[in-house]
Amino acid sequence: MTLLFHTPLSPDQQLQHGIDVPQTLAMADRVRFSELDILNHVNNKAYLDWFEVSRVAYFNQFCAPHFADGPAPRNVLRNADVHYVKEMQLDETYIATTQVVSFRRTSYVFEQQIWSTDLRCRMRGVMVLRSPDGGSGYPFPDSLIEFWRHNEGAQHEA
Repeated sequence: MTLLFHTPLSPDQQLQHGIDVPQTLAMADRVRFSELDILNHVNNKAYLDWFEVSRVAYFNQFCAPHFADGPAPRNVLRNADVHYVKEMQLDETYIATTQVVSFRRTSYVFEQQIWSTDLRCRMRGVMVLRSPDGGSGYPFPDSLIEFWRHNEGAQHEA
């Protein structure tokens, strides 16, 4: 099966390309020469770039529509924990995934993964929503909370 780049992959497509549990968002790309380090494997920073692209696409596709009736919040990365599992090489294809696992009133925890036949890297982080001026937290609309609970099994953290 041909791997479609820069296009959200269906759960079936994800399974066919080695992802063990389909994620809400999964998009494929290929390792570029500019992403290599002096040892000719992917530089650690490249993984962070791939995760950012996936995280932004996830927010724009699944979260932003829930804020359409008001001003758009600031979506801020608070912290992240990255685990590099296995190196990658030039021209390898990969799939970057993003999914929300839990949330509070104005923050959410997400998990991201990079797959290339097998798991290569994973990251878990916290995003915080701030008001447009950045002065206060920005609560999630009920519709977004329902989306996370129903579609991703995300849990509310007290």
